Amino acid sequence: MTLGSAIASARKRAGMSLDDLAERTSIRASLLREFENDSFEKCGGETYARGHVRNVAVALNSDPAEFLELFDAEQSIASRSMYDLLVENNVTNPKNEKNRISIKTLAIISASALVLVGGGQLVISNMNTSTTVKKAPSAPTAPAKSTATPSPQQSALVTGANAVTVQLSATHGSTWILVSDSAGTILYSGRMAQGENKTFSANEKINVRFGNAGAVDVLVNGKPEARLGGIGEVVDRTFEANSSN
Repeated sequence: MTLGSAIASARKRAGMSLDDLAERTSIRASLLREFENDSFEKCGGETYARGHVRNVAVALNSDPAEFLELFDAEQSIASRSMYDLLVENNVTNPKNEKNRISIKTLAIISASALVLVGGGQLVISNMNTSTTVKKAPSAPTAPAKSTATPSPQQSALVTGANAVTVQLSATHGSTWILVSDSAGTILYSGRMAQGENKTFSANEKINVRFGNAGAVDVLVNGKPEARLGGIGEVVDRTFEANSSN
């Protein structure tokens, strides 16, 4: 069942028309009709869409967490960068697309590369067959002792005075999360199933958007954080190296 069909079924069970639901949620009936057709593009961004979905669930006496989980599964942004999210929410302007290389140009480049590779192989083959002088064997020498220098082990966690480590545990239910560092680099974007744990580490600070804040327990540098919000509530939090309760 899609989110749109779930909303339509819940509305019919509640004996409401689209106009009734619009009056209860202050959402236009035309927009609610698009929701039931699984279209959420006109909400003004994902944050607003999630808020509308939660309000609809409350108005229909349905579980907001179930509706939001369907929304995350169908409208997932795991493959989108922080730049794409900023563009969607009108925080920045989209960049102009670069001119695409035509198929004809790609074909010419590919043909030229094949000619160069084939010519290079022919030259190397001729050089190998023309070199027939045998070298006199040299006297064996004792192998030189060498001291191997072990390569440094890469640590999964960032360490230092300005480092912050955040441990997330989906103890009370499943949730969607978006995790980024102080530079805006996305460390993770996706769903956490109930019982799943994830650990993130970065310099200075870590930003987290929780799609179901009430489902998650948080440790910052080993110290527990207070409950972030309720079930189905969308919460944005920033955790820094000196964060404390």
